[in-house]
Amino acid sequence: MGYALAEAAIEAGHRVTLISGPVTLEPPADAETVFVETGREMFDAVARRIGEADAAIFCAAVADYRPREESDQKIKKATEEVTLTLVKNPDILGSCRSEFGFEGLLVGFAAETENLRANALDKLSRKGCDLLVANDVGGRGIGFDSEENAVTVFSKNGSSESIGPARKREIARRLIERMETAGGR
Repeated sequence: MGYALAEAAIEAGHRVTLISGPVTLEPPADAETVFVETGREMFDAVARRIGEADAAIFCAAVADYRPREESDQKIKKATEEVTLTLVKNPDILGSCRSEFGFEGLLVGFAAETENLRANALDKLSRKGCDLLVANDVGGRGIGFDSEENAVTVFSKNGSSESIGPARKREIARRLIERMETAGGR
């Protein structure tokens, strides 16, 4: 979805910086692309670049947690059980307003498996978003690993709009149009 949004924004005449984790997709040729591998690297890349943006879209599904300890070597099978301790990754979207001081149009995404509306409205408010794009990822054939998606766009003014099911490129075009009419804060 992020690559489709980058392409749609470029087609609409916007300058795009795409911060991407590992994927098998080719980034749009006209986007400035920054590749990262970890949630911490993505946090740092956003922190360095968000001040240059008028609008920011956060649709990456960055893991909420990471292993406390990393190993450079294979962990050998020595016991029947291994305990893995996880720690929180930094909250990239949640840091935009408070930590990064971003004042532009802020668009977040929420992949939900239940209570889509309630969870989306909660995230919209907690993260300081102007728009929150929610999709139900509990079904098959849309969302992750698919060319199809269906989303509901929630606005801080209380309105909502459903888009799809449709191809991700079409949804991306409609989201960019929605952002352009939403304007700034």
